[in-house]
Parts: sequence; C-alpha cells; structure tokens
Amino acid sequence: MIRPNDDDALASEWHDLMGRYHRITCALDRRLTAEHGLTVSDFEVLQQLYAPGPDFPQLRMNELGERVHLSQSAFSRLITRLEQAGLVERTTCAEDRRSAYTRITAAGAARYLEARPTQRAILRELSVTAG
Repeated sequence: MIRPNDDDALASEWHDLMGRYHRITCALDRRLTAEHGLTVSDFEVLQQLYAPGPDFPQLRMNELGERVHLSQSAFSRLITRLEQAGLVERTTCAEDRRSAYTRITAAGAARYLEARPTQRAILRELSVTAG
C-alpha cells in the first residue's frame, strides 16, 4: 500500500499501469485487426452489446458510450462505422425521440464470437508477462 505522501512511488505505479495498458491495447489492436477486421474499440463495443441467446439486448447510446471510454465524437464515428458494416443497428426510442438505442446484429455477434478467443489469448499471454 502506498502512503499518501509517497508521490514518487505513486507516479511510478501510474507509469507502470499506463505502460501495461498501452502494450496490451496495441497487441489487441494489431491481432484483432489482422485476424478479424476489428479494432480494439470495435471489439469492446461488440462485447458490451453481446449476450447469449436468441434476442440481443439493446443499450442506450449514452450508456454504451460511458462503458467504452471514448470521446463522444469518436464513439459516434465508431458506431456509424459498425452500423455501416452491419455489425450493430441503431433505433430511436419511441418514448423520447432524442434518445437512441444500439443493438448488436447476428453478424456482429458472429464476428464477436470469432474474435473473442483471440482477445482472451492475448490477455492471458500479456497478463503473465506484465503482471
């Protein structure tokens, strides 16, 4: 445990955490793009929207945006790209026309399920060496 007055140790831990995050994110992005045509952000959106079963749940756009940790404009561009690729669909909320929902499509679920073992393998590989 870091004592509150040990700022150098805190900064060092932050630096290590950021380095680990960037190494894992870069590895995920390279492999997911090369093997599945998905960026790490694409995968994260599909993972947030996927649920097993015949009917996929829908999430409000603002809730999904908070879960994937992107700026609003980057998130909007990402959803547009995934929608154009047929991996997600957007619908307007009937009760509040200002709100929109996003749902994964069958094609998006299939792509997610194909890519998931790759993502999990990278996480396993890099958590052992980076831990």
